[in-house]
Amino acid sequence: MRRDDGSRPTWSIGAVARQVGLPVKVVRHWSDVGVVVPVGRTAGGYRRYDTAGVARLHLARTLRDLGMVLGEIRAALDRENGLSEVAAAHVEALEAQIRGLRTRQAVLRTVTRRTTHEGLALMTRTAHMSPDERRKLVHDFLTNTLGDLEVPHFREGLLSAGADLPDDPTDEQVEAWLELGELLAGEELRPAMRRIAEYGARHAQGAQDSATAEEMRALTDAWTARVRTAMRAGTAADSPAADQVVADIVAAWLPSRANITPAVTSDGAAARERLRDQLTAAAEPAVERFWQLLCVLGGHPAPAGIADEGQWLITALRANPAPGERDAQLEALYADHTDPWPGGVLDAFTRVQDTVATLVRAATPEHFGLPTPCEDWTVRDLLDHLVWENIIWGGLAQGTPPTDGHAEDHLGDDHIAAFDTAAAEARAAFRQPGLLERSFGPAPGRRLVEQLLVELLVHGWDLAAALGHDRDLEPAVARAALPVVREIYGALPRTPGGSLAPARPTPDSAPALDQVAAFLGRGIPH
Repeated sequence: MRRDDGSRPTWSIGAVARQVGLPVKVVRHWSDVGVVVPVGRTAGGYRRYDTAGVARLHLARTLRDLGMVLGEIRAALDRENGLSEVAAAHVEALEAQIRGLRTRQAVLRTVTRRTTHEGLALMTRTAHMSPDERRKLVHDFLTNTLGDLEVPHFREGLLSAGADLPDDPTDEQVEAWLELGELLAGEELRPAMRRIAEYGARHAQGAQDSATAEEMRALTDAWTARVRTAMRAGTAADSPAADQVVADIVAAWLPSRANITPAVTSDGAAARERLRDQLTAAAEPAVERFWQLLCVLGGHPAPAGIADEGQWLITALRANPAPGERDAQLEALYADHTDPWPGGVLDAFTRVQDTVATLVRAATPEHFGLPTPCEDWTVRDLLDHLVWENIIWGGLAQGTPPTDGHAEDHLGDDHIAAFDTAAAEARAAFRQPGLLERSFGPAPGRRLVEQLLVELLVHGWDLAAALGHDRDLEPAVARAALPVVREIYGALPRTPGGSLAPARPTPDSAPALDQVAAFLGRGIPH
């Protein structure tokens, strides 16, 4: 340090560089472009800087570290009020950068859960998207999907729904955004969204006021609760027992249709067809998931899914298109008193039950986790169902149907003992004097025996396939079963909520039980 005039201290460029923490060449460059101006030069031409120059360099370095470029730094330092204005702009810019970095950080935390190349590529694209780009992705999808449909309220509701990541997203929200991106890019959501919009356009659905919206929520809660109760009880959607569930739901739904043209005021084929159309339009799993993801992104609790309940009710409406129609169909079928089973239905049942018992004994706990031809069922699930079938049909024959539900565990710790006990009780119930001719609603008792016979035969085939055993069980009984199952189940809807998957092709030369299984939706193992 030296005093050029005896009162003002000045420093050389090297001393200033050391004070400010910058290389000499940077101070020289900043001097050349006017960020800082030396107060003079020595006789040898070396630059000298005073206290104000050092302070200006300190501030200039701070601004550079905050991301400003030299032109902005010089402009801020030269204007009296420029510094605060430029600093405020940079605060906003930095906040945007921080939000972006936080989003990238949150997305990258999901890398361990995204192991496919496609998932990683999507994650990388998402991590680098700006908020505007993310919003545009959703906006363009909805605009292209809805096209020129006249559904203004539906369109506005979708476009106003928040589909962006928050500034500081949680892992769950990042996962939701990634899944939303996959949903938008997939093949399922667009046609599903279009179907809902087309239904709205056909029926000129307008905006709902709060009272109407609350009424619809209450109705949805009521019918889904009724369906869940039926599902827990093991009531098949395509069974006659589902007719009463449908009737209860239609009765609750009718008041909401009183002011709709054309009005529907009573349960019948027209009401059930209208309700089925409405549910078919609304029960779109992909759209339901879309709304759930938007709730997660918005920080709201995601509503419980009702896709399963919707599929069950749609199937029940298809199988019971008018009150009592399925019962009438079965009553006409049951009017045929011939017995097609070799040795009679009771003897055929006994043979099938004994054959299945052999397979049950061949299953060990080591087999429990194996998959079976029944979708989503393991060997243990299948064994549990075999026990349940004996319990339910034997109980009906005794006049004491079980009070526990289909979803309960019926195996306990000993699957063989559980099956043997349930099988013995069913057999004893079926051997009651006069049981085969006794009436059980529209059906004679022999139809109860026949129902359990078919269940055991087909699920015995499932168990044999899962264990790798011979699937050609009781060939003579299986040949008799083929026309029976076609007659009983041929008209049932093959929908996701029903008991049966679509029939599979199988050659006429295949074993009879393979043909039965294929007709009931099983794939035939090679």
